[in-house]
Amino acid sequence: MSAVLDVLQRRAGTATYGELRGVVSGRAIRAALADGAIRRIAKGVYAVPPAADPLAAARSQGGVVSHLSAAILHGFSVLELPDKPQITVPRGQHRRLSPIDCDLHWADDVPSDGRCTGKLRTVLDCARTLPFAAALVVADSALRLGAVDPSQLRIGAAELTGPGSRRARRVAAAADGRAESPLESALRSVLIEAGIEGFEPQVVVRDYDFSARIDLGHPELLIALEADGFAHHGTRAALTRDCRRQVNLTIRGWRLLRFSWEDVMFDPDWVVAAIRQAIAGSPGHHNAHETAGRTLDRRALRGL
Repeated sequence: MSAVLDVLQRRAGTATYGELRGVVSGRAIRAALADGAIRRIAKGVYAVPPAADPLAAARSQGGVVSHLSAAILHGFSVLELPDKPQITVPRGQHRRLSPIDCDLHWADDVPSDGRCTGKLRTVLDCARTLPFAAALVVADSALRLGAVDPSQLRIGAAELTGPGSRRARRVAAAADGRAESPLESALRSVLIEAGIEGFEPQVVVRDYDFSARIDLGHPELLIALEADGFAHHGTRAALTRDCRRQVNLTIRGWRLLRFSWEDVMFDPDWVVAAIRQAIAGSPGHHNAHETAGRTLDRRALRGL
């Protein structure tokens, strides 16, 4: 897959020229256009060519739409679009000759009376096969929409056996319906994989004349993390609103760290390093260590 196509798929299928050029070269964009890997849908706007119809692919293979393709049909958010329809067929069934290309999965319990896997099954299939960040996006979205209950998800994951079952249980334990965007879920997955704790989704900061919600906030250390998608911050009015919001958070003691799609998706090590430095420099962090140190000193004195 070309780097240009990869960027588009991670942005839900579309991007402006400026967004692409922030990650790849102009030559790569022109080559992808010439190869038909991407298409221009408006001046300065590019998109992934329409994918094959997943329902038609399922019918052609005698199976059901599943995994990421089913997640999209259910209305769940995804971190990246599948480049081909994802279909599940009964175990032992051979791939049928068809002009519709697709990714096949095999399973013992394939629904025979539906067009795609159910909502819980879809989340669990994604959880056991996708990378952690991509699986967490789907699970967070399903919980946010009320399509799956948290306890139902954890029980379903606990009952799984075979390849990917441990991965699915990890996703189910971390899923949180408070997450409001795929990028926010991906940022949280970076924290989880780095072992950074204490950050909660959608923390509310409110007093008598100010109110704001933070994508991920650490209430004790007063550190705020924002997952900034370009679509929400690309106008003059949005810039003015964001500047005032950041000032208001700062004068209330919060330190705001803002991370772009490119930061989270392509340089997670830098994101982790920046957050660790912010934690190390937090007054709350130092106070906690000082308190622990004084406790140890008192214990030592009692032992003399």
